[in-house]
This record gives sequence, structure tokens and C-alpha cells, in this order.
Amino acid sequence: MIAQLVRTLAQEVETLNDKVADVDRLIEARFRTHELAEIVASMPGIDPLLGTGFLATVGNDLADSSSPDGLAAFAGLAPVPHGSGKRNGNLHRPHHCHRGLQRVLSMSALTSVRHDPNSRAFYDRKRAEGKRHTQSVTALARRRVNILWALIRGGRLHEVAPPRPTS
Repeated sequence: MIAQLVRTLAQEVETLNDKVADVDRLIEARFRTHELAEIVASMPGIDPLLGTGFLATVGNDLADSSSPDGLAAFAGLAPVPHGSGKRNGNLHRPHHCHRGLQRVLSMSALTSVRHDPNSRAFYDRKRAEGKRHTQSVTALARRRVNILWALIRGGRLHEVAPPRPTS
């Protein structure tokens, strides 16, 4: 009786896994047809699913953001001042941001640390400065916003250059 129940549940899980794989293939196929897909996918750490999330949020021409700083603020990667008449210079993480875009950029930064030597060097430098892991990943995600912005505006693909030695 229990073995039959386990077998039935396992078959349902396999069916759901197949459906998820089908949806992933559809998303990737749709992503590949977008005019900016090649540019976005050229960034280390951005796969078709993360690229789709980025393009779905940002759109075609970045018209809503006048600068990479605006895009970073929209994604919640740029600190905002939290001061008043007697307090200033007190920066904190914004509460109102696009969490989906923040997740896409943070996940791509985290992935790029494992696969891109330049991202790894930047992350390691931030850690050596005393930043915590999440602060280092956020700083890397913020830097990657600048790079993506420049690539999309210039219509260029990302080229991996060897990391510069730090001395």
C-alpha cells in the first residue's frame, strides 16, 4: 500500500519535472528571439532564464532609466540616504525596489564569481576590504549593472579579458 503511494507520488513528481523542463525550453526559445538576447547572454553568469527576467523587467531600450545609477536604484542595488536635519550620510538599502530584478542581478553576480575570473577578483578584493559576503555580491551586482548598461547602449557583446593584477 505505502509502496504504491510512493510510486504514484514519484510518477507525479517526474511528470511535473517534465512540464518544468518544457516551460524552461519555451522560455529559452523565446529569449533567443529577443534583439538584446545575445548581448545579455554574453555576460558571464546570465543564463537564458536570468536573461529573460532581466529583459522582462528592463525592456528593450532602457528608456525608463536615464543612467546605470537609475537602473541600479530601481533594482535596489544602490544605497539611498536616510537622513534628516540632524543626521546625514546615513545610507541604507532601499525598501522600494524591483525585487525580481534585484534577484536576477544578484544571482548572476553570484554565479559569475564561480565562472568569471574578473568577477572572482572583484569579489575577493571586496572581501579583503572587510565586506561581508552579501555586501561583496551586492557590490559585484552593482558593478555588473554598469557593464550591462554599457554593452546594451553600445550594442556590443561582453568580452572576457584576463584580470588585472592588483599590486
